[in-house]
Amino acid sequence: MPPSKAGTPRQVLYDVDVPDGPLLRAWRPPLDGVAEVLHARFGDHAYPMHAHDTWTVLLVDDGAVRYDLDRHERGAYGDLITVLPPRIPHNGTAAKPGGFRKRVLYLEPALLPERLIGAAVDTPALADQRLHRLISTVHQLARTPEEAPAADAPLALALERLRARLGDPAAPVPALRAAAHGLRDLLEEHIVDGLPLRVAAATLHFDPAHLVRSFRREFGMSPHQYLISRRVDLARRRILAGEPLRAVAAGSGFYDQPHLVRHFKRILGVSPGRFRDAR
Repeated sequence: MPPSKAGTPRQVLYDVDVPDGPLLRAWRPPLDGVAEVLHARFGDHAYPMHAHDTWTVLLVDDGAVRYDLDRHERGAYGDLITVLPPRIPHNGTAAKPGGFRKRVLYLEPALLPERLIGAAVDTPALADQRLHRLISTVHQLARTPEEAPAADAPLALALERLRARLGDPAAPVPALRAAAHGLRDLLEEHIVDGLPLRVAAATLHFDPAHLVRSFRREFGMSPHQYLISRRVDLARRRILAGEPLRAVAAGSGFYDQPHLVRHFKRILGVSPGRFRDAR
């Protein structure tokens, strides 16, 4: 099924649950480059031949899918990662009784080079446990709008690994320290509003995955973890200045007050309310 048109962040595009029938949930997360996330369970439904304008990255969590791609019969099952390129028709149906459950990322075409389309058509199924874990992490974080920005890093690493598995040579590795400190300085300019990893990479002229690895190696944490820690630091100042917690959350870059509470308590060991009361 082709992805639905883009909606607002975390807007459910369709959500259908029929007893003994299909279950579909789809949304567009606030995650740069991800056109749609789809979680679905199918029984006897069969997709006809169709095509997407995005890259389709498919995980099958239960059952198996049989599909045709470029006049060849293929299968998606187990721990395989299935990568279907843009504008290449395919179909899909359960390969055995009982149906199947799947999770899909529909990725904007620019996230992977067009030159890899041929390789994906020839070898759409990849066996790679680390890649599977990275993609699963993206799915987990993309479920809520407040956590979706944290998926930037695993998505960048997954895309790098996908490129390598499809035969794209790795780019020369530039200086680690320059990349890490450049990203930290850029994040400091966007503590409240945040900064998508791809935008940071384009600004600093580094590959996104290289930025993530460099930052973690230099500072012992991911760029998103750094951003959250600085937002908590900013929230502390605002609380001590006497601002209401709801205003503190919005003014410090958190999605809402529960988002602030969760991370504030995780880092400082006390809730914002107790911190306020101890002034």
